[in-house]
Amino acid sequence: MAVSQKFLLRVHVTTDVAVKVSLTKRPESVEELITILREKLNPRLDFEFTLQYEDPDFDGQLTCLLDIQELPEKGTLKVVRSESDVSSCASSDTDILPHVPLAQRLKCWPDTFPVPTFSYEVEHLLEEGNRAFEMSGKHLRLTRAQKHNILETMASVMHTFKAYPSDRDVGLAAEALVTTHPCLKEPGSTNGSYGWKTSLKFKMGNYRTKLARSGCVEVSVNAGRRSVNNPEREHPHSNIKRARRAEVNYLPNFPRGEDQVSLEDMRVQIKNEVEKTEPNKVMIEKLMQTTFALRRHEIVQDSPMVKNFLEKWPALRFDSQVSICAEFHRVTNINLRNQFYAELDRHTPRLMALYRQKAARTGKISEALRTILNHYDLQTPDVNVKRTAVLHALPVYLREGDPEFFKTCNADTLDESTLFDTPVALLTVVTDGASQTSPVHFTSSSMAVVVEGDLVLRDIPGFSDAFALLFGLIYALHLDYPRKLVHTFTFVQKIFMGLDDGKPLKPCLHALKNDLLLKE
Repeated sequence: MAVSQKFLLRVHVTTDVAVKVSLTKRPESVEELITILREKLNPRLDFEFTLQYEDPDFDGQLTCLLDIQELPEKGTLKVVRSESDVSSCASSDTDILPHVPLAQRLKCWPDTFPVPTFSYEVEHLLEEGNRAFEMSGKHLRLTRAQKHNILETMASVMHTFKAYPSDRDVGLAAEALVTTHPCLKEPGSTNGSYGWKTSLKFKMGNYRTKLARSGCVEVSVNAGRRSVNNPEREHPHSNIKRARRAEVNYLPNFPRGEDQVSLEDMRVQIKNEVEKTEPNKVMIEKLMQTTFALRRHEIVQDSPMVKNFLEKWPALRFDSQVSICAEFHRVTNINLRNQFYAELDRHTPRLMALYRQKAARTGKISEALRTILNHYDLQTPDVNVKRTAVLHALPVYLREGDPEFFKTCNADTLDESTLFDTPVALLTVVTDGASQTSPVHFTSSSMAVVVEGDLVLRDIPGFSDAFALLFGLIYALHLDYPRKLVHTFTFVQKIFMGLDDGKPLKPCLHALKNDLLLKE
């Protein structure tokens, strides 16, 4: 078969975007064609996909491309995202929206850093160097270009986990590098990686500068600060907008093909849909996923009032147990309810034992714990009663207290005007016959969440549900922890939710963590 000098393809990357691709010859296989398209159209095709082509034998109907010889020399292709691609939210013509990447990252910083593959030259050099180090202990000497390749590749992988890795994170990456390639260890360093750690810190700074210039919002939001030429601007080290509580997707870019205007149109569509008598929940959820970046930009950059923000995004109140959990998952890539209840139930027996040990002593803390446990002992023990007791007693055990956080009111006298000065609270709504002076209500019919004096969430069935939703709301709206309960929420973040930000635990939290892990 004669080789064509020109092979023209019209590739539909999305429903609205088609790209012309010119090749000098027909690829040898479909796999080779996919590789070529991935290289030419990067980053548009940074996902797994298959190809369909307009088959002339069937009047241009789309057909899966299995044999490269079936593709005309001047053909039209359609990119179809593979169902196995975890980031895909659309794969057929019947979907409401085209695919948009919802998150830049899928996980937090790993415990064991995955050392990447470097250039062919460097990999070959490292293989020989590791062999020589194993035989004679000889360390490898790198040229400037070779070291640059290692640092640049490492920085690229580090950015896939965090834009601003902590000192501990960089140290773990450096240790993983010299562990994987022992020929890179430094003789003058205690662990052999100190110099690499320092180099990686500087390289990450340079890498962020490149990303900021390319328009990556996560780092460009901190660009343009005070310098010799601009002395009036904000100090370069103050108010840095970056993930501080192990958020995986702190400030993502807008989805490809979308801008602020198009996403704002979707926001209006969400609001109109929520106000309908029978709203389309599937459509609302897909639009909320697509507009995630717009919400994060507004929250992080503008810090709006919670009430005003929720009026613009009413879907966060609508079906709140679903929407807030979904938003929390977009920020952290963790299932809020599953993780929270699994870890809470796992630690409940040990926590209850620690509470009782403390309650047997003297002092105000012990007395407060005794009061909670005495009320608990009068209840029929079930999982919800245990969860309520554990969560109520946790701040007491950690020597924290805020009378404005655990509030109680009567269902008939519930009035938002009385909550005007309440920054954040879990509100227990009781009936006429229930006592409002009880420290714990194990069988309350309804809970509510108050933020900035506004009843953000209502009619929550249980105390533990309300606590979990408040924690999710704090992440979704980028709120600070309640000032007088910082240790309690930090404990929930790091121990229950596993969201470790790399910062050391306070002594009281470290002691409680050790007590939980002790085996009796």
